[in-house]
Amino acid sequence: MKKLVFSTLLLAGSTCTIAVEHPAEAHPGSETFIAEVAEEYAMDAHELRELLADGKYRQSIIDAITRPAEAKPWHEYRQIFLTGRRIGEGKTFWREHADLVQQIANNYAIPPEVILAIAGVETSYGRITGSYRVLDALVTLGFYYEPRGTFFRGELEELVRLAGEEDISLTEVTGSYAGAMGLGQFIPSSYRAYAVDFDADGKRDLWGSRADALASVANYLHEHKWQPGAAIAVPATISGDISEVVDGNLKPTRTIAELREMGVSTDQALDDDLKASVIRLDGTDGPEYWLGLQNFYVITRYNRSPLYAMAVTQLSQALRAAYVRD
Repeated sequence: MKKLVFSTLLLAGSTCTIAVEHPAEAHPGSETFIAEVAEEYAMDAHELRELLADGKYRQSIIDAITRPAEAKPWHEYRQIFLTGRRIGEGKTFWREHADLVQQIANNYAIPPEVILAIAGVETSYGRITGSYRVLDALVTLGFYYEPRGTFFRGELEELVRLAGEEDISLTEVTGSYAGAMGLGQFIPSSYRAYAVDFDADGKRDLWGSRADALASVANYLHEHKWQPGAAIAVPATISGDISEVVDGNLKPTRTIAELREMGVSTDQALDDDLKASVIRLDGTDGPEYWLGLQNFYVITRYNRSPLYAMAVTQLSQALRAAYVRD
C-alpha cells in the first residue's frame, strides 16, 4: 500500500509534499471519494483524508463557474480576445521565440499562429496562468458544485495521480477556477494524457518550460486529428430553413453538397464531399453563420465552445497578419 509519510504523498514512485490541516467538517461526499480512490490505486485512506482536509471551499470559484465568459454573446466575447494588446503581445512573443515555435509547429504539423492563439486566449501567452490553488478549485467544484461534481471529482483524482508522476506540490500549484494549469491551461486529465516533455529534461513542465507548454498545446491538437493545411472555418449564408441546418452539433456531419441543397452557401470553393457543421454566432449587426470544418471541431475539443474556437481562429489570423506584416 502506498502511504503518506511525514505529509508526503507517495504515488507511482514519486513524491510531492503537502501541508496537513484538520477541517472542522468533512467535504460532503469526500468519504466515498476517498474509499474509491484508495481502493483503485492502493493509497492510504487516512492520508487521502489529510490531503482533502487541506482543500478549501471557495465561494469565488462557484461564482466564477456560474458566469463563464462563454455565456456572453459573440460580439462581446470577441472583444475580450481580439484586442490590439493581445495581438501585439502575441506578435512579440512569436518574434522572441520564433525558432522554438517553428520547431514545434513542424514537429506536430500545427500552424504556429494557432498554437500561439490558444496560448493567447488561455493565458495571454503565459502572463496570466491563474491564482487559485488547483486543490481548492477541484475540492470546491467536486464536492460543492452538483451540476458537474462527478467530472471535477474525476479531475481531483487525476490531480492526485499527476502530482506523483510529475512531482507537483498539491498545496502550491495554482491555476484557473476550474483547475486548469500552466500556459495552455490543461486540466489534470489532459495534462496526464497530452502534455509532453519537449525540452527532454525528464519532466513535463507546463509552467516553467515554454517548450513543454507550447508543444503540449500542439500535441493536443495533433492527437485530436488536426488536418494540416486545411481551413478552420469559413463564412456562410443560409437561404433555407435555419432550424434544419443549425442544430447545435459542433462535429462536422453533413457534406458541403448536402448543405448546399439545404440552402447553405459560401464564397469559398470547398469540395462537395468535405464535411462541415453550421455555426450561428450573435454578431453586432445580427446573426453570423459559419461553416465549422474539422479543424474548428478540433479546437472545440480544447474548449467545447464555438465562441472559444472562433476567437482562437480569428486571433490566429490576426497574429499571422501582424507577424507577416512586420
